Amino acid sequence: MVVLLKKMLTKSSPISTQSNLFHSELFSQLDVKDPLIQLANTINWTVFDDAFEQHYSQDNGRPSKPIRLMVGLLFTARKPL
Repeated sequence: MVVLLKKMLTKSSPISTQSNLFHSELFSQLDVKDPLIQLANTINWTVFDDAFEQHYSQDNGRPSKPIRLMVGLLFTARKPL
């Protein structure tokens, strides 16, 4: 008997406009011309959230990693060098 359990969904948090001590320092080190950063800024991430949230539960199990992280890692793994 196969039982599929849904993981608990962690909603993607929108990028906060609240100042963060480390965010500005990290952001200043990134090259905004990098193709991966440009790609990340053009993707509508809510489409992926809406498509995959049906596979997650709100109250069962350990909270998941953000869907944006998982999809982004798949894009990175498939990107030819």
